[in-house]
Amino acid sequence: MLLFFTLLGAVLLDRVCGEPRRWHPLVGFGRLATRVEARLRRRPRSPRSTRAAGLLGWLVLLLPPTVLAGVLARQPLIAPVVNVLLLYLCIAPRSLNQHALAVGDALVGKDLLRARDRVAMIVSRDTRRMHHSDVARATIESVLENGSDAVFAALFWYIVAGAPGVVLYRLANTLDAMWGYRNERFLHFGWAAARLDDVLNYVPARLTAISYCLLGDFRRGWRCWRTQAPTWYSPNAGPVMAAGAGALALELGGPAYYHGKWKARPLLGQGRAPDGHDIRRALGLVNGTIVLWLAAACVGGCLSLWL
Repeated sequence: MLLFFTLLGAVLLDRVCGEPRRWHPLVGFGRLATRVEARLRRRPRSPRSTRAAGLLGWLVLLLPPTVLAGVLARQPLIAPVVNVLLLYLCIAPRSLNQHALAVGDALVGKDLLRARDRVAMIVSRDTRRMHHSDVARATIESVLENGSDAVFAALFWYIVAGAPGVVLYRLANTLDAMWGYRNERFLHFGWAAARLDDVLNYVPARLTAISYCLLGDFRRGWRCWRTQAPTWYSPNAGPVMAAGAGALALELGGPAYYHGKWKARPLLGQGRAPDGHDIRRALGLVNGTIVLWLAAACVGGCLSLWL
């Protein structure tokens, strides 16, 4: 039952406090990662040596805090508090809700300009040309994918490997967000960060997809996952977004502008185009999955005590 209470404590702490507004460890980690990158990229390198430099940077940045988390989490007097705090710092469901609701409320209020400004805070695509349904689609895609990345994968790695596991995952995911771009700067240097993040997210993404199906239109979600996910360019975002779109009976995906360029993307899901009201439905799917996972942890804890 200790596992359940740790998960519950971290989720409730996030619910009450949200992300720290000052001195968030991930902000400091991001600054350190920028310095490490600059240090390792001082002179031109071959693609192979650039990949090796990126892997070295990944190891230098992730191994020390992972080891430290493991040491602190084993200290008898502070272990319960450390575990809750570390897990709390590695998840962000309240932040996800706040950013998405800001977009949804603007769309429902027919304030498209404000909705575009708000959605620009959570997606990397060009929002200036977006119409009502485009904004809703981008927001729901972000909610479904970030629900997996920023919440469920962190919970999964805590369940599997405790404090070291969740710290390793969260920092790896942060490095992927910083270095995992397929552009000239990061194509080779960020290769290790992108591939290792794919590995760490493989199982959590599929558990998230199953959860979305269970809490929505199961048959449609399952069918979309199995038929559409392989067409998506991300091996983990594809199952999550296809299953979520099908479970919500919405059509997501499709072409979009990224950095001034039109990007062809396959369609995901099956149903009507999304609107502002559907953002709350997508958040309901994510929040319901949190409850589902907590209930599963509670049942598992009770069974372990009984057996």
